[in-house]
Amino acid sequence: MDSFRAYSLVVVGSTLALGAYALLRRKPKTAEDLERERRVWLDGVGRITDGTVIDVQELDPATGHHAATLLLYKYDVAGVSYECSQDVTHLRHWINLHSCRLGLPTSVKYDPHNPGNSLVVSESWMGLRQ
Repeated sequence: MDSFRAYSLVVVGSTLALGAYALLRRKPKTAEDLERERRVWLDGVGRITDGTVIDVQELDPATGHHAATLLLYKYDVAGVSYECSQDVTHLRHWINLHSCRLGLPTSVKYDPHNPGNSLVVSESWMGLRQ
């Protein structure tokens, strides 16, 4: 009976060790993955309010950052004004950046518990009015 118990402990210990290794070995999520998950979450739970496009800026990689296109917009929630930007670099094929001009009305989806967390464009929703 002692050898059976010893083999059982070795099998259970090995299984736990392999399971822990598999969990800890997972690759961390990239910034793009986290942003995509944020957009999907906001698309599902976000409330809609009116906003205005302030500007579209393209960051030059020569400044030390990666090349990016930022959509700057503002909106009001419960009497508080928010000015935000959204990186739309990976969403360019859904929007026409040349038609985004100063003062363009837009709809903004925001988190009701954290109104500063917002978006104008996602894979399945478009707030820009063109």
